Amino acid sequence: MEVRESCGIVAVISKKGGPVANLVYNGMLAVQHRGQDAAGIVIYDGKKLNGKKGLGLVSRIFSEKDVSVKGSIGIAHTRYPTTGTCEMVDVQPSMLQKMGLAVAHNGHIANYAELRKEFEKKGIMFGGTVDSEAILHLLAEAFSAGMDIEGAVRHAMGTLDGSYSVVAIKDGVLFAFRDPHAIRPLELGESGDAYFAASETVAFDINGAKHLGALGGGEMAILGAGGFQKKMISLSTHRHCMFEYVYFSRPDSIINGVEVHEARRRLGEALAKEAPVKADVVIPIPDTARTAALAISRILGIEYEEGIIKNRYIARTFIMPDQRTRVAAVKAKLNPIRSVVAGKRVIVVDDSIVRGTTTKEILKMIRNAGAKEIHMRVTCPPIRHPCFYGVDMSTYEELIANKKTVDEIRKFIGADSLYYVSLEGLKKAIGLGLCTGCLDGNYPTEYGNKLAKEKGGSSGCGCG
Repeated sequence: MEVRESCGIVAVISKKGGPVANLVYNGMLAVQHRGQDAAGIVIYDGKKLNGKKGLGLVSRIFSEKDVSVKGSIGIAHTRYPTTGTCEMVDVQPSMLQKMGLAVAHNGHIANYAELRKEFEKKGIMFGGTVDSEAILHLLAEAFSAGMDIEGAVRHAMGTLDGSYSVVAIKDGVLFAFRDPHAIRPLELGESGDAYFAASETVAFDINGAKHLGALGGGEMAILGAGGFQKKMISLSTHRHCMFEYVYFSRPDSIINGVEVHEARRRLGEALAKEAPVKADVVIPIPDTARTAALAISRILGIEYEEGIIKNRYIARTFIMPDQRTRVAAVKAKLNPIRSVVAGKRVIVVDDSIVRGTTTKEILKMIRNAGAKEIHMRVTCPPIRHPCFYGVDMSTYEELIANKKTVDEIRKFIGADSLYYVSLEGLKKAIGLGLCTGCLDGNYPTEYGNKLAKEKGGSSGCGCG
């Protein structure tokens, strides 16, 4: 069994004991792009935890009454599932009311299956299949043994393998912690009345809060009226997920000190310099490739146009549960503008090619609209290995770059030329220590390497 998700988390505590539900709700709206299938919120009212969960978009799940609930501490989660349908039992935050404990988590616990078996041997049953339950029970185990919050976090970090950015409430105390490699984002913010933690800084912007920086890898923080009490729990070697910059995060967010928009601009500049080509127009596949396409246009001196129109009422195809559904959604989601591409040599820019089928359908539409040549440029190197830290790429078989050469991929998708940004170009553009396991098989954790070998791949350890 594997459970993987890349989701959004938000946490808020009032400095003065005021209500925070509306602030938490705003934060959820800001990170809605990270998960559109379900959402949940837990508010602590001074006596108990009050939770509300639902399937679908944040704006449809929560009513005005939910946003008006009293309580000065709150955590929330937006989710997309990567193992099929999303069930209510898997919607976060996970909660143990009797312990006053609630947990919301972004990432993927690589040793989840093993941990679950160990807990079940102890008679502790899981309510669903979401791996945040493993974190919940590890913390509960520590608290039951008399440990304080720091001790409980230390116990969890010493047991968990994988990516985890966590916000939690325990008996009216809000705390957060992040895995030693800081794979998934977790940022801190402050307004006049509240302290915040969230997956992205846009959750602060929407609430008029300022960004205070990221929580470090292996670090925990207790958030209270007096500010943040931080402590390093585990030695850290940062391996941030490159996909946060390539695809997941909003361009107006700052993640680990790097503005996503600027990283994408530099990725476009790298592509223009690494693979110049003669063309008449540069068009992005909306939305994440826009910034890179503009950079390519500027450097090569080729006109930029919006050549593909997106239907904003269709969900992201990448996070749909199966490939057949993704392909069927392409025509409903995207449509080329004939006057922009007809009779022209077109540079098409996208953030990544994972399975290839969706890209093939898009280029087919552009070709049918009259494009004379199509030159595909991609802001992420070929994805040849699965991800075990929260991106929906779980097997070698589904990854087109694991089975085909670049030229074979070019022929499959129907492009006249295809160029991916180099690994060196990616690293330079983002400018941080990165997890590149899905690109080169160098996973930053023990279980990542173990799972890769079990799935028939070879990998090297990216620790160090």
